[in-house]
Amino acid sequence: MKRSACLSLLLAAVLLCSCGSNAKKVPERASLTSEERQFATPSDGDPIAIFTTSLGEVRAVLYPDAAPMAVYNFVGLARTGYYDNTIIWRSQYGFAVQGGDATGTGTGGSTIWSNNPYPLEADASLKHYAGALCAAFAQGGEVSGGNSQFYFVAALPDSVSSGDQQTELTQNGYTDAQVAAYAGAGGLPYLDNTDTVFGQVYQGMDVVDAMACVETAKDENGNDTWRPTEDTTITIEKVEITTYPGPAATTEEDGSVG
Repeated sequence: MKRSACLSLLLAAVLLCSCGSNAKKVPERASLTSEERQFATPSDGDPIAIFTTSLGEVRAVLYPDAAPMAVYNFVGLARTGYYDNTIIWRSQYGFAVQGGDATGTGTGGSTIWSNNPYPLEADASLKHYAGALCAAFAQGGEVSGGNSQFYFVAALPDSVSSGDQQTELTQNGYTDAQVAAYAGAGGLPYLDNTDTVFGQVYQGMDVVDAMACVETAKDENGNDTWRPTEDTTITIEKVEITTYPGPAATTEEDGSVG
């Protein structure tokens, strides 16, 4: 897709966020200086994933050293084209946007290991900061591990802003740098020991925020399903695996969290 077309679609999504019936506001994300690895610029040669979507491009660095099974599964599926022309089936404002299910329902998934799930890889150096790329894990069901589904954390910048929240993190063993990162970027710390973080958005967080802002459908009881409406369907056109800085990379990193 041409850059101008992507920008037009992204602008439309931003307008929908701020002016639509759901009145979701695109957050303003300040650049954050942090000691945490997720906020560092990737090094030349680091593995990255480039998501080409109907709302624009998202680039994320991958961490095979910390989450090898999640990365190998994601990379293996991406290289087979598994994610091509799939949809973001969950768009929950202030929480996450989720895809990676070829059925488009959120109930399916696959792995490179004959569809067998893989275990949790909760590395202490990786947290669910805004922009984290995570493997989705089932809770309370028969499936006890990960599959092809993934999500981007779309928590709001002020989601861990209260002193009580930060004190609780400190009491639970988080370092000062991790608490500061959560306070500055926002995130979902309660998922740190339940889901695997295997990457981090370094370019295109504005696109992730636009995904989280689209209008979503309600069920027959008026409850939000978090599923984009037919008119706001978000398509993942392809996922390319390469190394940083990647093809056609620009010097700008607009929309980055770090």
